Amino acid sequence: MTVVLAGVGADSTNLGALAPLYDDGRFEYVPIPEKTPETDETETLGSWTLRASDRTAAALTDRIAPQPIGDADRTVSGDDLESWPLHRDPNFAALTYGEHRTSGYVSRLRALEPGDVVGFYAGLRRPDGDRAHRYLIGYFTVDRVDVVTPEMPRDEREAVLAAHPENAHTKRARDGECYLEKPVVLVDGREPGGLFDRHPIRLSDYYVKAGNERAQYYLREDVATGLAVRAGGENMMYKPAYRCELSAEAFRRRVGRPGERTAEHAVLEG
Repeated sequence: MTVVLAGVGADSTNLGALAPLYDDGRFEYVPIPEKTPETDETETLGSWTLRASDRTAAALTDRIAPQPIGDADRTVSGDDLESWPLHRDPNFAALTYGEHRTSGYVSRLRALEPGDVVGFYAGLRRPDGDRAHRYLIGYFTVDRVDVVTPEMPRDEREAVLAAHPENAHTKRARDGECYLEKPVVLVDGREPGGLFDRHPIRLSDYYVKAGNERAQYYLREDVATGLAVRAGGENMMYKPAYRCELSAEAFRRRVGRPGERTAEHAVLEG
């Protein structure tokens, strides 16, 4: 059994802002803006309602520069910002997740088997402007894993994508071609799983490491020990994929099921 932790969600590089974490433990999950308007996804920055207010994701920023869109100087703002689609990945309602990043993501995710776990972490910031951190915000139990590659015959690619209709990579595929010419891992989940209601688990510390000149985000040592992290590295700046060598049940005992908070969860939360 294996657990993979994946870095997801809107941040300063794609939305220009981080989703908020509130004093009562509630938080927002905001998917990243889509790289292209050519998608079947109906959720947009203007329709994605925040869980703790009647505002939408569009209220968190005034412009985005989605890349690549074929125009390196293009920015999206105003009414176009409201209607810009989201790359809803992971989709916690449908329990599906797709990934093309080659920096440890594709290799670690494609090795997952039914019964394993994918956990999701994102950058969150408290409204008072305190230091942002990386937080575990949810997970799901793996039900099915498929890989689609540019080399596959078109009919095989279409069959794989059709098996994951709610996946964000399927929604932006056109004529059986994924948006980027890279291998894409498609992971469908099952319960136990979902987005935490509140109290995400802080995974990061922020400090100047010996020999460095600038502070960076690092994986907390107690989290690395508690979740038996075996691959992914200390530095969290670029949201690496972490492989954890513990069972799905042990992971759930530590972090709690969505909607509950365990004693071990409180310890990891820091």
